[in-house]
Amino acid sequence: MTETVLFACNMNSVRSPMAAALLRLNAVGDVRVDSAGVYEGGLDPFVEIVMGELGVAMDNHEPKTLGDVDLARVDKVIALTPEAAVEARKLLPRGMIEFWDVENPSDERGGRDAIIDAYRRVRDDLAARLLARFPEFHEKP
Repeated sequence: MTETVLFACNMNSVRSPMAAALLRLNAVGDVRVDSAGVYEGGLDPFVEIVMGELGVAMDNHEPKTLGDVDLARVDKVIALTPEAAVEARKLLPRGMIEFWDVENPSDERGGRDAIIDAYRRVRDDLAARLLARFPEFHEKP
């Protein structure tokens, strides 16, 4: 049975596309993955850098809003921001929505290295959460 997971954040430019790409990268089960935002944004260039470190190209990502997604085809929404959780609850039953409080790396202040480190932390946090939440979609050692 195929499961469809939608990751949602504010702008569909950092956290949700990272989470979707990470689950796609590691998925071995029958899962469809998408991402959306409360608002439509553009892909953050730092996302491309830190995902590129894993060999994941993000150039096919097209930012979209929750309104652009056929929610009738979604089994689970994982909201990565409080705003996305609120919007998802307006559109779907609460039982279909999980909320993960994920740091916003674009809030990081400092030089380029500090900012990239913040994006790496979020990437690695998401990867760990995905492994814990979806062990059935990951290869067994």
